[in-house]
Amino acid sequence: MFSRLAILLYAIVSYAVFTASFLYALGFVGNYVVPKSIDQSIDVGSSLDLTEAIVVNLLLMSLFAIQHSVMARPAFKRWWTKVLPVACERSTYVLLSSLILLLLFWQWRPIPMPIWQTTGIVAWLLTGVHWLGWLTAFASTHMIDHFDLFGLRQALSALRGTEPQGHSFKAPLLYKIVRHPIMLGFLLAFWATPEMTAGHLLFALANTAYILAALQFEERDLIAEFGETYRQYRRRVPMLVPRLFARTRTKDRDVAGASERPDESHSVPLVHRTRRFAPR
Repeated sequence: MFSRLAILLYAIVSYAVFTASFLYALGFVGNYVVPKSIDQSIDVGSSLDLTEAIVVNLLLMSLFAIQHSVMARPAFKRWWTKVLPVACERSTYVLLSSLILLLLFWQWRPIPMPIWQTTGIVAWLLTGVHWLGWLTAFASTHMIDHFDLFGLRQALSALRGTEPQGHSFKAPLLYKIVRHPIMLGFLLAFWATPEMTAGHLLFALANTAYILAALQFEERDLIAEFGETYRQYRRRVPMLVPRLFARTRTKDRDVAGASERPDESHSVPLVHRTRRFAPR
């Protein structure tokens, strides 16, 4: 019982660290409230070394991408769960992702050179799309299983001494429109800004490249797990860009009704792929 309680406490701490990193990410990307953001540094008087800033920032994002993707792979998880309890696997993934994200925030080098600036209604619209992106990413985790995604359900199952439920294929709500709404939300949040700087552009470009690459591995894993069911889903539903005015065949609607959404266990780019980013 003590070890089961320890697993639950570990999962709660991991989730708390994730929550802190996610909330800081809102301020970091949008330049709100937080002491150091994507365009603002606490060391106001320090001079900018452009080469150092680019290299450090790319290394930080690469560290996050490598951890996020490698630990998401089924082969790594099979090996990893020989080292620690299965119930801790997801929480450990979430914890390490969150800590690396906090490291990125701490060591990020702003590059404040302006790329574009907007005012008036355009600025308001871009700000609205920015917040819509964060809302889409967060809400999409609840459309599948938020607590499973972040390791809490596995810890509760361990506390009860039961096996966690398996993952079946389902496509609820936004998952009927795009296959990866969490990643779509991150992309909207990263790109929609009334004031784009060189540092913000580097951040958005690097994370977009990572998301597009990581989703290829994610889709391969989902096909391996769900086979023809996922292939039909992939033919029917676009990856990231919704199809406007597209007609859905009756056969496809029947397949959608009979199936369930895939486990989004390891895909979220920058902020935390939980059981799917994303944003592995």
